[in-house]
Amino acid sequence: MNKTLTKLADGRELIYYDEHPRAVRDAVDARELEPVACLSEIRRDAVTGDWVTVAAHRQGRTYHPPADECPLCPSRDGRLSEIPDADYDVAVFENRFPSLGADAAEVASGDPAGADPLRTAAPGTGRCEVVCFTPDHDASFADLSPERAALVLAAWTDRTAELAQLPGVRQVYCFENRGAEIGVTLAHSHGQIYALPFVTPRTARMARQAAAHRERTGRNLAEDLLAAERAAHAEAVAAGDRSADRVVLAGEHWTAFVPFAARWPYEVHLYPNRRVADLTALDEAERAEFPRLYLDLLGRFDRLFVEPGQSAQASPTPYISAWHQAPSDDGTPGLDELALHLELFTVRRTAGKLKYLAGVESGMDAFVNDVSPEAAARRLREVAL
Repeated sequence: MNKTLTKLADGRELIYYDEHPRAVRDAVDARELEPVACLSEIRRDAVTGDWVTVAAHRQGRTYHPPADECPLCPSRDGRLSEIPDADYDVAVFENRFPSLGADAAEVASGDPAGADPLRTAAPGTGRCEVVCFTPDHDASFADLSPERAALVLAAWTDRTAELAQLPGVRQVYCFENRGAEIGVTLAHSHGQIYALPFVTPRTARMARQAAAHRERTGRNLAEDLLAAERAAHAEAVAAGDRSADRVVLAGEHWTAFVPFAARWPYEVHLYPNRRVADLTALDEAERAEFPRLYLDLLGRFDRLFVEPGQSAQASPTPYISAWHQAPSDDGTPGLDELALHLELFTVRRTAGKLKYLAGVESGMDAFVNDVSPEAAARRLREVAL
């Protein structure tokens, strides 16, 4: 892998990741851009204890531009974009409209010291980056070669290592939103990375559960969960009856399964078989196997809702792909028990129909799933190539 660092016209950092070790990236951003100002703050919800980011300056961000004005395509034919070069393999740059920023303005509301428990606030310090997976505007992650997918994994890993060292960062979150149904405003295949100044609410809940499991059993929750799914899978294969088997793919180093209490109609969790805290801890064998399994999973998602006579490209499945990595450990019980894994899910419940978060889900965070996890796993196995 070759890594090249440069700056955009407004001072934001741009990083090229290339497969060729001697790739040259020396194009200069010729645009006239005003410096980015991050006006974010984070406020603690006194009722739940969760942190909420307030980033009102993002209202003016780029919204569904036409393909010939895409800011994530390379700069070609006189049209300038966020990528000054005429081509690239994988590119990462600081978001022009960040939810969090290293130079976030001092908070003007609330009490940063926490003396007032009802109005605790702080500057929205952190960093938000965009990860461009391919220069091809019409391609998706599933279209990448295993080599290019491995390069994306290397970029995620490199950014995790660097962002985790920034002052005030507690957790690094790599993710991809795909599809207008998810709320994506740029059609070009890309993901994002958030360097967060707090532990996310979902991660905090996971840590509490992991700590309780350790206290109750003396074992690690993630290891027990994965071992149970793999054991049930082995028994199902041996018996020749996989009707209740939730494992979708079982590799030498990774396992993909539909969780027992899946919240979304089609939801798959992909774990390395060896528990590690984050992407930086994966070994070479785990990195080598990941691209094949992940590309296989994405292809299956695109074939889930294909109508007779229709191609998978005709109605690509919207999804969210989310890496869960352990935050920095401040001694909070359970944080050191967390395991790296990827959660992939779609908001589509059947062909032409979406899973909307209605009153009980949005209002009370109590999910109702329209598809049994076992049926979802069977369907995902059926759509293998």
